[in-house]
Amino acid sequence: MAQRSSQSSVRCPRPHRVVVIVDESTNPFEVGVATELFGLPRPELGLPGPLYEVSLCTPTPEVRMNHGFFVLSGVPGLDAADEADTLVVPGRPDNVVPRGPAVVEAIRRAHARGARVMSFCTGTFALAEAGLLDGRRATTHWRWVDDFRELHPKVLLEPDVLFVDEGDVLTAAGSAAALDLGLHVWRTDHGAEMANAVSRRLVFAAHRDGGQRQFVERPVPEVPDESLGPLLAWAQERLAEPLTVAELAARAAVSPATLHRRFRTQLGTTPLAWLTGERVALACRLIERGEARLDVVAARSGLGTAANLRARLRRETGLSPSAYRRRFGPVAGEAVRA
Repeated sequence: MAQRSSQSSVRCPRPHRVVVIVDESTNPFEVGVATELFGLPRPELGLPGPLYEVSLCTPTPEVRMNHGFFVLSGVPGLDAADEADTLVVPGRPDNVVPRGPAVVEAIRRAHARGARVMSFCTGTFALAEAGLLDGRRATTHWRWVDDFRELHPKVLLEPDVLFVDEGDVLTAAGSAAALDLGLHVWRTDHGAEMANAVSRRLVFAAHRDGGQRQFVERPVPEVPDESLGPLLAWAQERLAEPLTVAELAARAAVSPATLHRRFRTQLGTTPLAWLTGERVALACRLIERGEARLDVVAARSGLGTAANLRARLRRETGLSPSAYRRRFGPVAGEAVRA
């Protein structure tokens, strides 16, 4: 969420411990995602100390990462997972090969004592092997859906979403979707303003809902003029206005059907879903900045009424506006002000 002008008076709690399990053949990109999201200094937040700290752990003294491009040594063993507040399990290309029993047991122990467990890409296989996903929703990379279903038929797999949040267990569909899930965790832990500040530092989309499609057939438009960037920027400046899909289409000089196809192709969502998500994110930021009047928040974010604001905020965050304010608003003392 954003910055408080008087940083010296802000006291940060003990950093939330994030531990990443690096197994044989682990994808180094996903280890880097965890480090980038939770392990680097965040001067853009203007806080006196870090909110997260990251450490790695391995099942053996030396681990060869994906295809042997990197060899990791000199890091703690799996006992370090016992200190995690959040345990991250990245993917690996040989995901149909079971993880070693020590890795599976470390995941089970972490979950049993109440740690949040999070997988990236095919790391979902390891969570399923540990028995954390039976009867629960999860996702994994679209390429491995059939293998996953064959190995773990009791898991309620959602193959066409970016990530799934089941509270204590979270799964991301792919390497890039790990960034979406990580920013979702920032929003969940510290609110929209802080997540936006982190996303700006990453130069990454601040809010892609987990329900968006993970596989976009044509991520780079064949015709540069078809880019949605200018339209999205125009709409974000006018969220308080009663924008409709028809108005967005007219602004882009295309039919509503063509606009819908472009949103699906480039963003993996619909124009209306994108617009609603942007309005909810703006409403969250307004509440975090101290606006207590729900009718004002609803009007300025384009959600219309306080009743609609309540319904949308609860759907997106699981919290009522008053609960969201208590958790992330200025009176909470831990949210930071823009």
